[in-house]
Amino acid sequence: MKVTPKLNSGLTESRIISTPIGKLTLVASQFGLCEIIFGAKKLRSARFVSTKANSYLVQTERQLLEYFGGKRKKFSIKLDISGTEFQESVWNALNKISYGKTISYAQQAKLVRKPKAFRAVGTANGKNPVAIVLPCHRVIASDGTLGGYGGGLAIKRKLLALESQ
Repeated sequence: MKVTPKLNSGLTESRIISTPIGKLTLVASQFGLCEIIFGAKKLRSARFVSTKANSYLVQTERQLLEYFGGKRKKFSIKLDISGTEFQESVWNALNKISYGKTISYAQQAKLVRKPKAFRAVGTANGKNPVAIVLPCHRVIASDGTLGGYGGGLAIKRKLLALESQ
């Protein structure tokens, strides 16, 4: 799955799902998945319900539940996200990290050909709008500690534990 420039016209649909790590709010446009928010967040939806946006929500929910059930190791969901050129390169690099493996922020910086930019890589990972699908939880500090995570370290631990089974 490749990060593509966001096409979103601002019209999105959302859905709250229950998972083993708590509630997640999924947001999609007619162009793809836009965001995964940790927790239940009531969002204003477009008046016109896009069947395409709804199908991305259904697909994302199904794939996330398969992931949490140990039946899915890679996601195949069309994304509608964007960031700076650097952020997008960092997010694309996340897909190179195999299920059940971890790399350091320094290793990820080398993947994006910016070997000294490990702090910037961490910042870009923190702005990843579709955590879990783009697996930033698989990036840890060089000393083996977890580093940070937008959903909190307890969730990062749970995701890494799930993938180590």
